[in-house]
Amino acid sequence: MNNQKVKILIVEDEILIAQDIANRLTAINYQIVGIAASAKRALELITKNNDIDIMLIDIILKGDIDGIELAKIINDKYQIPFIFLTSHADISLVERAKKVHPYAYILKPFNNRQVSIAIELALVNYANKTRENELVKKQTFNKTENQVLQIKDSLFLKKNHHFERVPLKEILFLQADNNYCTVSTKSERFIYSMVLKKIEAHLPLNQFLRVHRSYVVNINSVNGFEGNMLFVGEKKIPVSKTYKEAVFKLFHTI
Repeated sequence: MNNQKVKILIVEDEILIAQDIANRLTAINYQIVGIAASAKRALELITKNNDIDIMLIDIILKGDIDGIELAKIINDKYQIPFIFLTSHADISLVERAKKVHPYAYILKPFNNRQVSIAIELALVNYANKTRENELVKKQTFNKTENQVLQIKDSLFLKKNHHFERVPLKEILFLQADNNYCTVSTKSERFIYSMVLKKIEAHLPLNQFLRVHRSYVVNINSVNGFEGNMLFVGEKKIPVSKTYKEAVFKLFHTI
């Protein structure tokens, strides 16, 4: 399994708007798993796709269940982060929308940057277990800002202004180089202008281990060791004196 595109379900009954959103997101390397014109169809698609990462839901939908009622079901049964799409500023509607705690909003009409930022904001809020309380607020959000998010069994890593879902088991090691950090996976590398310690904080302690001031390794990716060197993938990674006892104690007990 390689790194995966973030998977998005669009729930919008105006097909031209839905297709426009799908095209915009596909262009920035997100994967559209489906477009649903009703809440009923959305729920059918959820049961067929158990790895949806995020949903875009229009507040006003045709049928018995509107977007807010659908969001309640999503919260209760599926725990998938969702973004509300709306062109309505009706006070009662906004108050109802707030009660289901969306992770972001997109106001129609919108542009590429607004859609991209909303997706990113929703993922950040979901990872941090926070919600958006205001329908419209100024976002001091830098599109080039470094973001490393842990959601379920994956890291969501930023690449060319979009996120990619990288299963934790696909990560081999992390390497520090001054104020930069490289996350090496089985298929590629992600380079961040942040210190290793900040990314390390997002990793589960039972799976990732600091072995050197410049290296954190995925324990399950170590395929051997010799002297003070661990073999991880095609790379030999040094173990420093500070970490030597803890590291080799672990591997001797496997």
